[in-house]
Parts: sequence; structure tokens; C-alpha cells
Amino acid sequence: MSTAFSGDEPMGPARRRGPLRPGDKVQVTDPKGRLHTVTLVPGGRFQTNRGTLDHDDVLGKPDGQVVEVADGKTFQVIRPLLSDYTLSMPRGAAIIYPKDAGQIVQFADIFPGARVLESGVGSGALSASLLSAVGPYGHLHSVEIREEFAAIAQANVDLWFGGRHPAWELQVADIGVALEQIEPQSYDRVIFDLLNPWDFVDGAARVLEAGGVFLAYVATVPQMSRVVEKLRQSGEFSNPYSWESTIRSWHVEGLSVRPDHRMVAHTGFLVVARRLAPGTGNHELVSRPAPAAEGKGGEWDGVTEWSEETLGLRQPNAKKLRRLRRDVESRAATWLGKEADETMMNEDDTDA
Repeated sequence: MSTAFSGDEPMGPARRRGPLRPGDKVQVTDPKGRLHTVTLVPGGRFQTNRGTLDHDDVLGKPDGQVVEVADGKTFQVIRPLLSDYTLSMPRGAAIIYPKDAGQIVQFADIFPGARVLESGVGSGALSASLLSAVGPYGHLHSVEIREEFAAIAQANVDLWFGGRHPAWELQVADIGVALEQIEPQSYDRVIFDLLNPWDFVDGAARVLEAGGVFLAYVATVPQMSRVVEKLRQSGEFSNPYSWESTIRSWHVEGLSVRPDHRMVAHTGFLVVARRLAPGTGNHELVSRPAPAAEGKGGEWDGVTEWSEETLGLRQPNAKKLRRLRRDVESRAATWLGKEADETMMNEDDTDA
């Protein structure tokens, strides 16, 4: 059974309107305010030590139900937002958090119909946001070097949209090889979530339209410094802009109005630059560097080994990845009518 959409069919948004249906994902808020992601099925039950919610009590009813259970406690049932789904999706690689994905869509100016090249797909969180922005008539070309990450991302994104998005091309390949195969000036935007995006700045310049946007998402200060210096040295881009953002929520209850004790602090740095017209040369800025920095290159130019381990980043466990992939592909097969990957379904959990 094909799960791809044609360009004229409604995609994710239409599936998120109207009464709650079997197979819909909902966000259940229990009496203590804890959030749970649940897939509705006829005859199903969501059971906690704070009460039991029967799926049949909400199926066929409008979105946004508040259901009172036997002991008088209430559960709120509502379809999740993409940000909710992102934070709860099965993940092999670390996700790009909603606060960063929202800024990527805005600062990279991802518009309906845009042609976007993305590398470093991870668990598919950013891909879902980019596909929502480009719409059915744009094109998102996602390149992921690890086949297991690509499989997890594919299932996660398919589950969110209810099928294969017509604008999505997912390729398992090395981004350096993929860039060599792409026609010059084929893309409006290039977005890299890689350990070493500076190695592919020249390739990005070749495939970007003049005026296009280059954006890199990196986790550490050395990576940010290295990609900024490479963009400046290339002569193909405008002076890059780099930043990070933090979110601090507030507790508001009566006279107790204060910042929450927990916050989403550093998740990554974003670096943005614009593709200049070929052959124009660097735009020389009037400002002078600090005397201590004048004439010096980047602080980490001499570093040759860039890996999750040297950067102190989390390294996914191979056994966990295989189990996660089987689980998320099984979900996609169940709800979207796809045939499960028998190779992965039958593979044991023995570490290589």
C-alpha cells in the first residue's frame, strides 16, 4: 500500500483537524500535569495510578476534550503540536530542539516552494519542520550518512505527516559525495547539522543560488569558530552571523510568579551566511580586529580530529539503535499500512 501523497491531497494539517480518529496521536495531560503521548485505538485504555482513560470516551469527539474518570479526576486530551511530537519522538541521534528548529525556519527563510538541501538528518525532527515550511511544491533533499538514523527519521516523519511527504527526498550518502553529484545553483537553502560543516562550505557555495542562505547548526564553541572562519575565508559568503538562544519558562500561580527552576539552556549554535554572486570577492569591513587577534587564523585551525568523543557529545549505542529502529518502523508499518523491513525486524540485538 503506497503512503505517498499527491500534490493535491491534504497532508498532515488535514489529519490534525476534525474529530479524533483511530490512529491519531494525542497528548494526554494527567491530573498531576504530566504529559503522555498516546495513539488512540478502539477499545484501548490509558491507565495510570491516577486513573484510567478509555479511548472510546474521546474517539469521534472534537479535539481538546477534558474527560472526567470514575474517581472525579480529569484528563485533558488534545492533538500534539509539532513541538510536542518532536520532544516525544523516538530518537537515535540527538534532536534539534523546537526553539532552534523555529529559528532555523525563520532565519534561513524557508518559504513555500523552496529548494532546501539538508545534511545530518538525525531523528528527523528538523526535517519535519522544514517539510512543513516548504509545503508540497517545494523540495527537501535530506542526506544522512548513517542508514539506521535515516530509517528512524523516515519513520518518525512519515508518522507525523501520515505518509510520505511529496516534497521529501531522503538519501543515505556522504554529504561530500552528494554535493559533487548536485548541479550548480540547484538549491535556495543549505542547512548542515554536522560535526565538520566547514569541510563542505565550498560545496555548499557551488550548489547555492546567489543570495541563497547557508546555515550550520553546531554544538560547541570550537565548531562554531571553525565554520565562521571558513565562511570568511571562502570569499563566497557574506559575513556570517552566529548566536545561541535559551528559553526560561515562568511559574505563574497566584502571587507566586517567578522563573521556573529548570530551563532549556544551551542546545547549539546557529551560524548563518548569504551566498554572494560568483566572482564578486569579499566585502571588506571597516572595523579592525582586536590587536591580540590581528593576523592570526582561527583558534582551532590545527585540529584534525573531530568526533563525538573528542567534542564530548553523546554517542548512540548500536544495540539501542537497532531496537529503536525496529520499534519506530513497526509503528509506521502498523499505522500507515507499510510493509516492515524484514531484515531489521528479524535482526537480533547482539552487538557487533
